[in-house]
Amino acid sequence: MVHGPGNASPRRSPPINLNHYATKKSVAESMLDVALFVSNATQLKAVLEQGPSSHHYTTLVTLISMSLLLQVVIGILLMVIARLNLNEVEKQWRLNQLNNAATALVFITVVINVFITAFGAHKTGFLAARTSRTPL
Repeated sequence: MVHGPGNASPRRSPPINLNHYATKKSVAESMLDVALFVSNATQLKAVLEQGPSSHHYTTLVTLISMSLLLQVVIGILLMVIARLNLNEVEKQWRLNQLNNAATALVFITVVINVFITAFGAHKTGFLAARTSRTPL
């Protein structure tokens, strides 16, 4: 136990700064958002390269575009959330509402990406060339 000079009680660590915690959480979420954004951009490129004759072309372009748009909105929300001070009581209600909105948009984005995967935007390269050929 560490005792301060003239103090019989042990030192306690300072309380957690909720503002720093929330900022770190927002930065981590933003990094994951960037990873998903790059993945969706790659999927969109693959679908566009396959062209309108590919299976589920319109569906995939629409879903991927919606996902990309939602991710931009989520990124903006997270930047706003990170800039607001959670320690200021008058801002806590607004921060809670923004956080709830971001969480709902993330959930919608996940659902959309499940459908993107189900419709097969990942079929590129050799597999796409092999499945698009007609049998001889």
